[in-house]
Amino acid sequence: MNMIQMMQQAQKMQKKFKETQDELANIEITGQSASGAVEVVCNGQGKFKSIKLKPEAINPENPESVDNDTLEMLEDLIIEAITSATDKANAQMEAKMKAITGGISIPGLF
Repeated sequence: MNMIQMMQQAQKMQKKFKETQDELANIEITGQSASGAVEVVCNGQGKFKSIKLKPEAINPENPESVDNDTLEMLEDLIIEAITSATDKANAQMEAKMKAITGGISIPGLF
């Protein structure tokens, strides 16, 4: 295999990798607590997308006492916390990867 063939092969692999990453970004995967009171949706890359709480998650003995405004407020607070933690983790990962690569951008790494 000569150098041109190797470069073409690398370009094909890079294109396939990008297509797969795009495909995974558009997949939705749902996880639930055993009772179904908490439901979380992530994409195929494991990135958090949403959370849905049922009244039973807040007050299992009296779910009727929990109103929709309370559920939405708690969902928003949880989303904010997860987003904050994810952003911080991504920033640390990027900084460490840049240290390894010397600042060279490698597609698909970060």
